[in-house]
Amino acid sequence: MSTDLSPQEPQQEPQQESRQESRQGGELTVGELLRWTWRQLTSMRTALILLLVLALAAVPGSVIPQQGVDALKTTQWQERHPDLTPVYERLGLFDVYDTPWFAAIYVLLMISLIGCIIPRTLVYLRAIKAPPPRAPRNLTRLPDHASYRTDEDADAVLARAREVLRGRRYRVRPPDDGDAAVSSERGYLREVGNLVFHLSVIVVLVGFAVGGLFGYKGGVILPVGTPFSNTLTQYDDFVPGDLFTGEDMEPFCFTVDDFDVEWLKDGPRAGMSQGFSADTRYQEDCTGADATEEQRYDLRVNHPLAIGDTEVFLIGHGYAPVITVRDGEGEVAYTGPTVFLPQDQTLFSFGVVKATGARPVQVGLEGVFYPTFVNVEGDPANLMGELNNPLLSLLVYAGDLGLDGGAQSVYVLDKDNAEQVMTSDGKPLRLDLQEGETAELPDGLGSVTFEGVEEWNRLQISRTPGKLVALAGVVLALIGLLGSLFIRPRRVWVRARRVDGGTLVEVAALDRSGGGDVTTEIDEVVAALRGDTSSSTRDEEST
Repeated sequence: MSTDLSPQEPQQEPQQESRQESRQGGELTVGELLRWTWRQLTSMRTALILLLVLALAAVPGSVIPQQGVDALKTTQWQERHPDLTPVYERLGLFDVYDTPWFAAIYVLLMISLIGCIIPRTLVYLRAIKAPPPRAPRNLTRLPDHASYRTDEDADAVLARAREVLRGRRYRVRPPDDGDAAVSSERGYLREVGNLVFHLSVIVVLVGFAVGGLFGYKGGVILPVGTPFSNTLTQYDDFVPGDLFTGEDMEPFCFTVDDFDVEWLKDGPRAGMSQGFSADTRYQEDCTGADATEEQRYDLRVNHPLAIGDTEVFLIGHGYAPVITVRDGEGEVAYTGPTVFLPQDQTLFSFGVVKATGARPVQVGLEGVFYPTFVNVEGDPANLMGELNNPLLSLLVYAGDLGLDGGAQSVYVLDKDNAEQVMTSDGKPLRLDLQEGETAELPDGLGSVTFEGVEEWNRLQISRTPGKLVALAGVVLALIGLLGSLFIRPRRVWVRARRVDGGTLVEVAALDRSGGGDVTTEIDEVVAALRGDTSSSTRDEEST
């Protein structure tokens, strides 16, 4: 049997050697590559880089108007930048926080932080259970130390040292046989502060993730006096979370009854608005047997109205001129307040009117609104946002306004199939109307009346279920940061031994955080061991 097996043994060794030789230097197996990738991803350096990348990725969301935050500003920006708009849309810069690349950075950061924190937590748990290290053999070699002589027995000095150190909130190492020293340490919570700080980042990210998945955010422009009910059809723009369902919407309703603005009368910002206040009437449940009693709230900027888990924010305001368009047959083709969008801080505004019911042809109006109109050397200008001399200036178009081709923005007039109405001398017809005036349109198109002005409010309605989680994460971050900054881990050793018929007591301390002064600590420990209340005098050797 031995002769049969002997040829087989040397055959296996060359195969193993050939496999090893076939691997080139630096080549990794699949398992080794995965392990290396995981170590790189869960390193603190990678976590810091991903945190920086996430902050940089959020910059476009604060610079470029976001569709989910303010659809009106987004539309205006797109109209002003027609060349950049397709590029930004392809990159998702109008909805940064819902893009796959932002989500990928977010998820990688969470994995990296978890991979960093969990191993450190396990290491710390093992370290916190371990007793303080033994005293160094020569305490006088430490930078900060002191010594004195006494006639007391060494065991009595060490016993009193344990009591003194425990009284100063030090954790003392259990006595070992033959060890003539006491080892103690405090400041373990410093590392806890570091761990809490890193854990808080995960908590904040989880809070934002919960809000993004289960919450929603919507916007609506609401003229004063117009009721609002919390249903999807009432919103001008609505951005739900990925796991949001319509059943999560709370059945409330509200009406802004009055809106007050405080205007600056002097100074470099004279004419601009300063304070806003919307007198709001609301119900938490509007219909059925569960209808609640109406309540009132003074809605202001940064003071949202909280209805259940939903918040209503006041984020803007403007004017809605009341315009009536009569067609050539004298019938009312359009009437009501028309929202005009502010173009600057003086509330100089732009808007359109689509009288699609006019006969014989549809009539479209496009123009601007001046809250305080002034004529500066023949050029129209707006002086301030307050209604002192309102003027409505409109251009007129007649023809197909393109509403049969599908949905379109209410703030954009489709003029592809409509012709601009001209005056008899061939110039564009411009209607300059003050409050209460009516202008007749040529060619039997009808008339336009500027009835008056109403105010509108731009409201953001959102539900963010993870905001308390994120708030808890921020509080944890502050607690952890304070702990890591102000808690100083220190070690103190006391050794007592018989020398020349007496007892030599040596005390040394070490500040593990670096840069801390432990001389006062040593003096107080020595004073307590000697029974003094004043600072001890160090001998010549203990510098």
